Amino acid sequence: MTLPSLDPSALLGELYISFWIPTAVLTAALVIKLPTIIRLWRDPLLRAVGGLLLLACAVFVFCTPSTIARVNRLVGVANVSAPWCYSLITAFCGSCLLLIIAWRNGLSDRSAETRRAMRWVISVYSGVIVALWVLFALADAPVERLRDLDTYYANTPFMREEIVLYLVAHSVACLITSRLIWNWARTDGLDARLRWGLKSLGAGYVLNLVFGWSKLIAVAARWTGHDQDWLSTSFAPLVAALSAILIAVGFILPHAGQYLHDRWRVRLAHHELRPLYQLMRTVSGEGVPFLLRATPELRLTRRETFIRDALLPLARRVDTCLGRRSYEAALALGHPPDRARALAAAVVVLDAVEARGRTPEPSEPAEFPDTTSLLKEIGAVSRALRHPGALEAVRVRATAPVASVPAHE
Repeated sequence: MTLPSLDPSALLGELYISFWIPTAVLTAALVIKLPTIIRLWRDPLLRAVGGLLLLACAVFVFCTPSTIARVNRLVGVANVSAPWCYSLITAFCGSCLLLIIAWRNGLSDRSAETRRAMRWVISVYSGVIVALWVLFALADAPVERLRDLDTYYANTPFMREEIVLYLVAHSVACLITSRLIWNWARTDGLDARLRWGLKSLGAGYVLNLVFGWSKLIAVAARWTGHDQDWLSTSFAPLVAALSAILIAVGFILPHAGQYLHDRWRVRLAHHELRPLYQLMRTVSGEGVPFLLRATPELRLTRRETFIRDALLPLARRVDTCLGRRSYEAALALGHPPDRARALAAAVVVLDAVEARGRTPEPSEPAEFPDTTSLLKEIGAVSRALRHPGALEAVRVRATAPVASVPAHE
């Protein structure tokens, strides 16, 4: 019995990722970065990131077969998209090297070595782009190829050199960039989000390197009379799409991670203030007016302001002696000092609210209590209100006659 031959092209065809998917992810990364880039336009690193993402988007837009055909028809020259796409890929690779050199060393590093490295990258990759157009002008490539140009013209004079030139330039840039990124990712003291972003970038550039090597192997196979075109036409595009997604995630992760962390922190603070806010609503008789378009930060600020404004009229009723006894009671019950202070403050607030309903407001208290710490620690007080059992235990112990309080073991 003979086993059916394995068709890599058919297998990879089932795993096909549309070029528009990585384009959309890269565009999303650019959109996320755009407000910061516009706000801090003088920052060359941010401009470089924006340019890099724009180049990456352009690569996937212009390297799709439909766009290749349109550009060829628009210019009126068969395969003119080849040097154009190769130039975009080369410019992208050079931009990656420049960005990583500047990003890794920082703007403050103006050493001769850094400047020399950046000049070397600019001159070499500019020269490669010029050479690509010169070689295309010298080559004879009359048959339009939308998907397999690299392997179809692998043995054609000047086109052969052009294809090898862009693949070598691409591979060298990806190799150096990935090495710099991985070395940086292993540096001590990095922010966790930046480290994961660098790891995603590093993986993306490793896949980019696999893309270039796959193309080179397929071209070399043509030189020896073999057919490994599936590496160039099926495998390489899949790897390129995955690489672009990882690179986009690498740029998004530090920024989006910080953004999501800040939003989560604000929303959590707003949620934690809910018990104290509900209690203060019973004091004032109303709450914060609803604003449909209010940002999370504005909602948090409005809630904090409302709570503090409602706490101020209760200041005359704050029993400082009860506060001290409650703190001692909380400590005696085994609570740590910070937790004990929050529980004691919550007991005092509850007592002041209840006293407001029992007795008229005093006109001139003998000693106006200091509520500064209470107004500052509204978050801790509100969290304490979520544990009525612990509050009741502290309150009972604080208000019980001294003789009836059991000794703390």
